Amino acid sequence: MNEVKCECGHVNPHGTILCESCGRVLEEKEKEKQLLDMRYEGSARRSQTYNKTIIDKVWNFFSSVKVGVWLIVITLVASSLGTIFPQEMYIPPLMPPGQYYEEQYGWLGKLYYELGFHNLYSSWWYLLLIASIGVSLVICSLDRVIPLHRALNKQRVSRHESYLKRQRLYSVSESALTDDAVGKIKQKLSAKRYKLREENGDILAEKNRFSRWGPYVNHVGLIIFLIGGMLRFVPGMYVDEILWLREGETKAIPGTDGQYYLKNNAFIFEVYDKEKDDEVFQDAINKVGTVVKNYQTDATLYKRAGEIVPGEKPELEEIRDQSIQVNKPLKVDGFALYQVDYKLNEMSKMSFNLENKETGEQFGGVTLDLYEPDMEYDLGNGYRVEVMSYFPDFEFNADGEPATKSRIPNNPAFIFKMFTPDKPEGEVSFVAIRQNIEPLGDNDYKMTFNGVETKNVTALTVRKDLTLWIIGLGGLIFMIGVIQGAYWNHRRLWIRKIDNQIWTAAHTNKNWHGLKRELEMVFADTGIKAPEDQLVEEKKD
Repeated sequence: MNEVKCECGHVNPHGTILCESCGRVLEEKEKEKQLLDMRYEGSARRSQTYNKTIIDKVWNFFSSVKVGVWLIVITLVASSLGTIFPQEMYIPPLMPPGQYYEEQYGWLGKLYYELGFHNLYSSWWYLLLIASIGVSLVICSLDRVIPLHRALNKQRVSRHESYLKRQRLYSVSESALTDDAVGKIKQKLSAKRYKLREENGDILAEKNRFSRWGPYVNHVGLIIFLIGGMLRFVPGMYVDEILWLREGETKAIPGTDGQYYLKNNAFIFEVYDKEKDDEVFQDAINKVGTVVKNYQTDATLYKRAGEIVPGEKPELEEIRDQSIQVNKPLKVDGFALYQVDYKLNEMSKMSFNLENKETGEQFGGVTLDLYEPDMEYDLGNGYRVEVMSYFPDFEFNADGEPATKSRIPNNPAFIFKMFTPDKPEGEVSFVAIRQNIEPLGDNDYKMTFNGVETKNVTALTVRKDLTLWIIGLGGLIFMIGVIQGAYWNHRRLWIRKIDNQIWTAAHTNKNWHGLKRELEMVFADTGIKAPEDQLVEEKKD
C-alpha cells in the first residue's frame, strides 16, 4: 500500500485518518463529520487497512472487540456449566465416574458426563477458548497501541486549523496574546502539572498521557493471568487431588511420581462435650447435637529410597511424623496435604463360622479382608471354604442378579462354596448382611456371621501450585492498569495565534466536564476565552 503524504510534508502510513504531525483530515468521509473521532488519534490500524490475505482475515477477526467479548461470554457460560455438578477430581473414588454421575444426579448427571463436562477445565475445547481469548487480547492490543503510540509521539505543537476547530472544546478570541497573558497561562498550567511545549509562538500543554496505556496494561495483566491458568494443565505445575487413606494404609502421594508416600497411623475424631467443654458451644450443641472439635490424621511421611522395581514394594525411608489438621497441612517439596474429609467406621474385615445347621456344631472360622479377600480358606480335617464371588457394595442389578455399586465395602456380600467330608462336591450359599440365601436348594451347612472389624478413613487434599505467582502477577498488573485508566485522564490544550485571533482547543479521553472547569480556571483573568463545549452548544441549537 502507498503511504499518504500530508501537505505539511509528513508521510503517514496507509489508512491514516488524521495526519500524525499536523492533524489535517486525510480521508473524505471524516471531513463530513462535525467533530473529529479522536479515539485512536486517527492513526492507521492494520485491521482497518488490510483485508486480502488469510493472515489479514485472521488478524481482523481477532482484533474485533465484539469477537473478544463473545469469546469471554462463551467461556464464562462454559465455566458456569462446569460448576453445576462436582468435577471428577472432587468426587469420591467409589465407582466409575459415569455410574456415579448417573446414580447421584439421574439422567441430567448422565448427560453431564457424556458431554464431557465432568472434566471441563482440562478439555481441549475449553483450553482452546482460553487460548483464543489470549490471542484476541494480544492482537487487539497490537492493532491499537502501536499506531496510537506512534501518533502521540509524532504530534506537532502547531496543529492544522481544521483539527483545532473540530475538537469538542474549542473557542476563538479576538484578544491579543500578550506576554503577561502567556505568562499567567503557563504558570497556571505548570501548577496543574501540565507539560508545556512551544513552537512558533504556539503552545501545547499535555498531562497524564500515561493513562492512555491503562487498557493495554490491563491486557498484559490478563494475558499473564491466562498463561498462568493454562500452565496449570502442564504436568508438575499444578496438583489438586484427593488422597483417601485408611488407618494403617500406606500410599504414594499423588503428583509426586512415587517419590513420597504417606501412612495413616490413626485418624482422630473429637466432638465438643456438652458438660465438659466451654459454654460458648452450648447453643450450637443444643441446636445440631454434635459439633466437631477436631479431626486429624496422625501420619508418617516416607521417601522412596531406591528405584521402583515392577512387582516389588518400594523401599521407603522415614522422613517424619506429623499430625495433619484443618488449616495445619503437611508440607514437603512444594506439596501441601490438607485435612478435608473423613469416613468413620468403614468395615475392613468380616468373620464367619462354618456351622452345621441341624446340630449347631462349628468347624472353624474364616476372617476375610474386605479390601483383598483370599479366594480359599482351609479349616482342616477336610473342611474348607471357597469364595466364589465377592460384592463389596452389594445390590441387585436391573436383571435381578447380584452386583456391586463400588469397590468400597459399604454393604459386602459373598457367594461361598462350603466343602465338608460328607459334602465333597460342596454347597453354595449367598451371604450378605442379614441375609443367608441358598440358591441351589437346602444346605446342611451354613456360614454364620461372627463379627466385623472397622477402620476410619481420612481424606487429604494434595495441592501444589507453581503458577500462583504468575496468576498473582497478572492480577497485580491488571489492577495497575485499572487504576491507571480510571483515576487519571489524558488532557491536552492547544493555543494558536492565527492572524489576529487566538484559537484554543482541548481534548481529553474522558471527564470533559472536569477538563472544562480546569481550563476556565486557567484562562480566568487572562482576557482569552476558555474553550467551550461544542457538543453542548450543538444540542442547544
